[in-house]
Order: sequence, then structure tokens, then C-alpha cells
Amino acid sequence: MTILVTGARGQVAQALIARLHAAGLPVRAASAKPAELTVPAGVPAAELVLGRPDTFDAALRGADQVFLYPDPDGIDAFVKAAQAAGTGHVVLLSSSSVLSPDAETDPMASHSLRVERALTASGLPSTFLRPDAFAGNALAWAHDISQGLPVQLAYPDAELAPIHSADIADVAFEALTGTALRGRAITLTGAEGLTFRQQLAILSEVAGHDIPIVRITHAEAERQLSRYMPAASAGSLLAWWAAASRQPAAVADTTRTLLGTPARTFRQWAIENAAAFTRR
Repeated sequence: MTILVTGARGQVAQALIARLHAAGLPVRAASAKPAELTVPAGVPAAELVLGRPDTFDAALRGADQVFLYPDPDGIDAFVKAAQAAGTGHVVLLSSSSVLSPDAETDPMASHSLRVERALTASGLPSTFLRPDAFAGNALAWAHDISQGLPVQLAYPDAELAPIHSADIADVAFEALTGTALRGRAITLTGAEGLTFRQQLAILSEVAGHDIPIVRITHAEAERQLSRYMPAASAGSLLAWWAAASRQPAAVADTTRTLLGTPARTFRQWAIENAAAFTRR
């Protein structure tokens, strides 16, 4: 039987597909744009758009398990199609934001929460992976850093515990191939709390040049973020960072606690991605 991996252009999905394929397990990569996928030789690709039920049957055919990126658009129809196709287990890439008190109204948290609730209501056996901050979020600074420009931050001392996407892929692999994690809801983080200032210091060492930080107002940060995301999402993100400036990062489960293997560090991620931050 086949494992369907949705959102196959994402970093977690790409790493997961590689692990499944290397283990000799049948895997199918699904994306809204399958022609643009880069997958190992022998891995078939399928079109899957959650807002288009006409794409469900071909993508789900023979898939006994699904790794699902959270998209509430069409999720109820997708769950029904998965059940009809004989899918017996879904591993959802959710978010730790679903645990926040205002998750139902928060524009970012509600996105994942709606998918979790649809899966729970369906009775389809599911495992929820709830990562906190991704180490890869630092790529948002890459353009300015590579151009020698300062990084502008409203909350440079916001402390998070960023997790390497490969660690999430490792946990997802275990959830799909083993039984210990099946049916659980697991909050995932990296192994250590780091402020944005500390993350930038690591990137500075790795890139080999200073990275100046300029503190800006909340309002200015909201204007900047709103160029790339809805204003409500920008406000939600900044509220999270503001709260993270007032308390240490909460370290949750890691590959150490779940799999018995060391969690990858932010420094390791930075070394792997140093080219993105090297001054041009």
C-alpha cells in the first residue's frame, strides 16, 4: 500500500518523501503543481488541490496512509474521499498555535484547528504533529542579510525554540511507519530556546560578517509584514513574538524525547543554509 504525502514542495514533505523512498516504502507525492515537483526517481506525482474534489480520487487511490498539510478548504470532502479510498491513518502537520486560548479566532491558529477538528469528527485515525517555530523561518531575513542590510525587528528578544524541518520529517516518518506515536497529538520544538538576537548572532558567525539589528515599532513591523501576508495574520504573528519577549521559550517534545536521537540545532540549520546569508 502507498503513503500519500501532500504539500510535496514543502521542506518537511520533501525530507519525508526522501526517507520513505530510501526505506523502500511506496510513496506518492501530491501537490497543486505536480509538474514542478523535485522527487527521487521512481516516486510518482499526483495533482491534489483540497478545494477541488475532482483531484481527490486519483491522488488517494491505494493510499492507506496520508501525510497531510493543513488546509481547511475542502477538508470535509477530502476526509470523506480518504475514507472511501480505504485510508486508515492520517498524520497531520498541524501547529502548536492550536493550543492558544484564542485559537478559534486567531487567523493563523484557526487554519490548523479546523483541519484537526474535521479529522477528529470523522473518526479517521489521526496523529497530530504540532511544531512550534521552524528554524527555516530565518530565511525571511536572508535577502537583507545577504545585501549587507540591517535586520529590522520589533521584538529582537522574542525567545523561541526553533525546530529543524528534518526533525519534523523524522517524527512524521516514525508516526507513519511505527505504532508508538499513532493517534497522539504531539507538540514539537527544537531542544533550546533562542531569541531572534541570538539566532542572528549564530547566522553572523556562520556567514562570516556582522548582521546589524535595528529595532522598529510594532506598527512599522505590522506594515512590513502586511506586504507578504494578510494584515490579520501579521498582527497575530507579532502578538506571538511580543508574548515570547516576556517569557522563556517552552521546550516541548523533540527527537530526543520521542525517537532517542539528538535534536538538530539551529546552528546546524544555519550551517546547512549558510549560502543564503552570505554577503553578495
